[in-house]
Amino acid sequence: MSALVPALEVFLVFLRLGLTSFGGPVAHLGYYRAELVVRRGWFTEAGYAELVAVAQFLPGPASSQVGMASGLLRAGWPGLLAAWVGFTLPSAAVMFALALGMARWGEVEGAGWLAGLKVAAVAVVAQAVAGLWGQLVTDRRRAVLALGVAAALLVLPGAGAQVGALLVCALAGWHLLPAPQSTERGLPAVPVSRRVGATLLLVCGAGLVLLPLLAPLSEVWALLNATFRAGALVFGGGHVVLPLLEAGFVPALVSHEHFVAGYGAANAVPGPLFTFATFLGAAQTQMPPLWGAVIATLGVFLPGALLMAGTLPFWAVLAARPGARSALAGLNAGVVGLLLAALYTPVFTGGVRGPRDLAVAVLAYAALTAGRLPAWAVVLACAAVGWAVL
Repeated sequence: MSALVPALEVFLVFLRLGLTSFGGPVAHLGYYRAELVVRRGWFTEAGYAELVAVAQFLPGPASSQVGMASGLLRAGWPGLLAAWVGFTLPSAAVMFALALGMARWGEVEGAGWLAGLKVAAVAVVAQAVAGLWGQLVTDRRRAVLALGVAAALLVLPGAGAQVGALLVCALAGWHLLPAPQSTERGLPAVPVSRRVGATLLLVCGAGLVLLPLLAPLSEVWALLNATFRAGALVFGGGHVVLPLLEAGFVPALVSHEHFVAGYGAANAVPGPLFTFATFLGAAQTQMPPLWGAVIATLGVFLPGALLMAGTLPFWAVLAARPGARSALAGLNAGVVGLLLAALYTPVFTGGVRGPRDLAVAVLAYAALTAGRLPAWAVVLACAAVGWAVL
């Protein structure tokens, strides 16, 4: 029973994050940092940046993968499951309910409380960028790398540019930066052997090969194949999953109108955007809604979990080498630049519509930094302010 106590702690932490983390994948990483690094001290800034870097290189839902990895490192396999369930359950439950009664949610997009939540995301991501900059961008060379990545991604957005920019930072760090001391890494030991990691990666690859062969046999296999492929092949964040899910669901399983409406709703709820698959699984008509929602949710998240847990033991071995640690130092600076670019677009451009929104964002940032209020409290306050005046 005592072994379950850390997992329960992980579940409660991520359940609160799942209830309050609005704003998309980049904002989620800001909420994670506020909770896991600043408030609870589970990771150092460098250790947290490593998790973000691994997730950026892998396909799948980056923020959910960072959450699952955090749970794995904190409480083993039960912790991974607890982090995923806690962070995903609120969003999945809302999307399931919306799929069953979707007549009224065209009103969601213009709601004042939603505008307040978007403004809160600006403050949270700004705090994350400032904190990571102070910890990871400690000299001129790293500043050049961070600002160079930010400038490049503002001009050339997209998943390919992100991966390319981070690779350049890793190579630059390898050649130009001294290897940090091992004590600076701060990433806990990975409770997964390389043999198990290799097995998990093979299972993910086997799923991509075998599920298309099984799909014609039943509706269950077809639904699992559509969602598993989307989760395994998406790079660049939750929004990129849209065309992959559309290819698997429209028009065979859901109408185009239902698909577009569900995607709009997914952007208005907290937690991972990948729970759009929960909506689609519930909206299809070939099996009971609850059964379809469960299969679709498991299918879209499973590849990301397999890839993250399978990669971490190899990453840990690589990161122990001095040359690789220099590369990681450059990579961490690149992650700061990536978040800096994302702070402008889509977070700032999508959340600040004018001076009033900017004023609320500034006050929210002050509450997070000078006031030291927890992120969830600031999020709720911004939602209330948005409902009242925005």
